Amino acid sequence: MSNPLELNLYLVKEHVGAFKASNNYDIYNPQTGQIVMHCREEGLGLFTKILRFTDYKRMTPFDVVVRTPDGRQVVRVKRGISLFLSKVQVLDGENRLVGMFKQKFFSIGGAFTVLDTQEQPVCMLRGKWTGWDFRFVKDEEEYAHVSKKWAGLGKELFTSADNYTNPI
Repeated sequence: MSNPLELNLYLVKEHVGAFKASNNYDIYNPQTGQIVMHCREEGLGLFTKILRFTDYKRMTPFDVVVRTPDGRQVVRVKRGISLFLSKVQVLDGENRLVGMFKQKFFSIGGAFTVLDTQEQPVCMLRGKWTGWDFRFVKDEEEYAHVSKKWAGLGKELFTSADNYTNPI
């Protein structure tokens, strides 16, 4: 496939690891089972790795690069240290800013405002407090949906690795 972003449905599988500090995922085409992109947190510093195993994990910076299997960067998602409210940058394959996620102050289950490059609202990213279920919404119209997929009892109990999909 020439452009993996043209798919309408993805399966995201987090890498399983007992003592892993970095975020690593593979993105599949669920129809073919083929890996279409890799997400890797490259160049994680020692201090950040150590903090990832503490209560300060949610405050640590991240820089996740999404690449095609041949190594071409598709998108990059990064955030600096987050002491209170989080602001996440989304960059394209050339590291140009394409938008941001800004955490809402009061929300149950998690909510972010999706912003354009001029920090103007585009839509909302809303989560449910009961689990990993997120929707991109504008004027109560849903544009995209991401939910956690059950990975099986052993994996759910003994690892932190999760699977996500965007159900139709």
